[in-house]
Amino acid sequence: MVLLNLMPRTLDGQITMEKTPSYFVTKEAPSRVCTMNCQTKLIVVVRDPVTRAVSDYTQTLTKNPGLPSFQSLALKNSSTGLVDTTWSAVRIGLYAKHLENWLQYFPLSHFLFVSGERLVSDPAGEMGRVQDFLGLKRVISEKHFYFNQTKGFPCLKKPEGSSRPRCLGKSKGRPHPQIPSEVLQRLRDFYRPFNQRFYQMTGQDFGWD
Repeated sequence: MVLLNLMPRTLDGQITMEKTPSYFVTKEAPSRVCTMNCQTKLIVVVRDPVTRAVSDYTQTLTKNPGLPSFQSLALKNSSTGLVDTTWSAVRIGLYAKHLENWLQYFPLSHFLFVSGERLVSDPAGEMGRVQDFLGLKRVISEKHFYFNQTKGFPCLKKPEGSSRPRCLGKSKGRPHPQIPSEVLQRLRDFYRPFNQRFYQMTGQDFGWD
């Protein structure tokens, strides 16, 4: 399997990590990961699906300034207000549906769901949960972070004597375009039952409603 050849060797006492956001929403990914190792631990970072969709659109817009408006892509018809689930920016936020696919191959105990909102408001707390989940000593703490007012995100302080702190790149922290409030409300109403189902499945209330 190609994936096995790409992964570095893991020695005793080491943990190999791989990050690809599209895995969670790719239908074939769970079976392929399980074929490699069904004992794999899985960390999923999620955020309010409405905010996530707008952020997705904003990133695409910077690469393609001629992109149609957010509302024309998110809604099939402005008069009916039907949400277009074929648009990837909307479809990715259906977390419950994606999780159902993964639970066919992995038990819930193999997952850690990290709140994107808490990762900003309390990065040390969320990273503490990650370290516990991976069976690691809690080395990363509050002293390793500081809040960057310009970015609106926490930045990671590097060890003493090294270069500047590590902050998120230019693609993060960009101002979002103005979206009509009624469009955002329509999306919130659309996602609500999926969010509630996701809360039930994970045993966590992410507070998006």
